[in-house]
Amino acid sequence: MTKIELFEAAHYSADNPVMQMIAAVFTALKPVPFIETQRYNFEEQPAIFAQRADIKAVLDHNTAAIFPITVLDGAIVKTGAYPSLDELSVYTDLDFVPANTGGGCCGGADGCSCH
Repeated sequence: MTKIELFEAAHYSADNPVMQMIAAVFTALKPVPFIETQRYNFEEQPAIFAQRADIKAVLDHNTAAIFPITVLDGAIVKTGAYPSLDELSVYTDLDFVPANTGGGCCGGADGCSCH
């Protein structure tokens, strides 16, 4: 099973297109049986950040600009920006494309579709 975790500094505006895409992708992945996703918010769940040695080590040596932190199967794969649709496609072995190109498993949500 593939596990994707996002460690985020705070909640961001729902008007942000990148945040809309991330939310749509994570919603689309919820029913996929071979992929587990989790998002953690530092403001609401600081204990989780402190409990994870890998995340704590990164935070101890960097500024808040390190957020978001993407973890794939227990390994940090990206810091400082959200994963792109191309990166998410590689991580999940699914093909994600922008929603405006048609098709989709995002249920009509803005930001993504997959096929």
